[in-house]
Amino acid sequence: MSFFFFFKVKTELVEVGGLSAGVMGCCGSSLQRAQNHVPYAQNSFQSHPSNGPSDPAGGGIPVFSEFSFADLKAATNNFSSDYIVSESGEKAPNVVYKGRLQNQNNRRWIAVKKFTKLAWPDPKQFAEEASGVGKLRHKRLANLIGYCCEGDERLLVAEFMPNDTLAKHLFHWENQTIEWAMRLRVALYIAEALDYCSSLELPLYHDLNAYRVLFDENGDPRLSCFGLMKNSRDGKSYSTNLAYTPPEYLRNGRVTAESVIFSFGTVLLDLLSGKHIPPSHALDMIRGKNILLLMDSHLEGKFSTAEATVVFDLASQCLQYEPRDRPNTKGLVAALAPLQNKLDVPSFVMLGIPKHEEAPPTPQHPLTPMGDACSRMDLTAIHQILVMSHYKDDEGSNELSFQEWTQQMRDMLEARKRGDLAFHDKDFKTAIDCYSQFIDVGTMVSPTVYARRSLCYLLSDQPDAALRDAMQAQCVYPDWSTSFYMQAVALAKLDMHKDAADMLNEAAALEEKRQKGGRGS
Repeated sequence: MSFFFFFKVKTELVEVGGLSAGVMGCCGSSLQRAQNHVPYAQNSFQSHPSNGPSDPAGGGIPVFSEFSFADLKAATNNFSSDYIVSESGEKAPNVVYKGRLQNQNNRRWIAVKKFTKLAWPDPKQFAEEASGVGKLRHKRLANLIGYCCEGDERLLVAEFMPNDTLAKHLFHWENQTIEWAMRLRVALYIAEALDYCSSLELPLYHDLNAYRVLFDENGDPRLSCFGLMKNSRDGKSYSTNLAYTPPEYLRNGRVTAESVIFSFGTVLLDLLSGKHIPPSHALDMIRGKNILLLMDSHLEGKFSTAEATVVFDLASQCLQYEPRDRPNTKGLVAALAPLQNKLDVPSFVMLGIPKHEEAPPTPQHPLTPMGDACSRMDLTAIHQILVMSHYKDDEGSNELSFQEWTQQMRDMLEARKRGDLAFHDKDFKTAIDCYSQFIDVGTMVSPTVYARRSLCYLLSDQPDAALRDAMQAQCVYPDWSTSFYMQAVALAKLDMHKDAADMLNEAAALEEKRQKGGRGS
């Protein structure tokens, strides 16, 4: 009887985090990611560290980068009018589209702002302005993730926020208006966003209004990054009605940090009244102590008069004629933070929208029985397939010579045989022990043994160990689809569903390649 194995001398193995790993480049970083619970992403984007004193954004925000015009054209279906999300539709001077990147490793939804021709004639200046904004990373911002500068085309690319604008929820709501606690949350979150930008010396925000406040997949309010750049090199900073424009801008046409505070005051008025009231009119009513007349009638009996008074006072300070009399961003945060309540209630609940659950991407390749079982996380079916496939995928390496047939080798093969019997009989604890004896000797390396022990760990509710073994199998046999399938199941067990879906797609692609003549199963 002949035996075929992947043969490695034990001295060629290195220890990675307590695991024996083959000295080949495909595995070390993957193992480290697994041990740190970092998703195994095939994404061309990387996480970007957050800066500044405020709460940082999560690690899933892509690094700021340059996009090709072709990529953005494909993402927006050739800039289809059906994909327009900006107010005023195609009549807007700079249209914003939603889109979805078509890269097989990155199907992220994006927002694309397309500037008018020659809005930024100098490509270097546009790239520099965009890069400055692209350095910002914060969970209160809809962050800028890239730009495009080809020929006359100038585009910005940001995270897509799927739950509309503050203007839509305040002025054009259908089912329910925004409750009081949520309005206070919006005010604080936008103040925190402005404070973060100011802390990184980017205090100027152009045309801050209710249309610039967006709601993410969890219903949390975020400030659009697009307002951190003007609509053109020489263009106006304010496109709204002059009644809502800071008085100093009307005098000299310049935006200052204090101008942004004035605009924030108009947003506070929107939140209080549920209407877009000119600041001068609102200030007259505030001075006349007609605060209750200003309040949104839909909130009657559902808000704290004391809290509303604090917000009105803050709005009044923001709307002072003299810029020096207005508070700074830290003052905004300090005034609004103590008013927060319902801290344990998610924003999507207060907004009355369903929690966003994006379905895993549909596999891009047809699934074989193994792929289907893994997509359903059917461990019993996976077990049956691994039993039936036996060790056929370990063949084709080095056949052991008679001289190598030592007592240690026989003992090792006996341990593997006992493991196989236990695996067949579904005694997974014994199978783990026996396969571990085989692996620990290290003279021979079998990807099938790693895959089988990975499944045993899954059936023993140890997904971390299962993921490490599946990655080890990939190290031994880089194009083996089974190792990718086992990683997909382990990642899903660790609630890394997007990465699991990506891994499932890779496995299916490898199987398809094998069926067309390549090696892998």
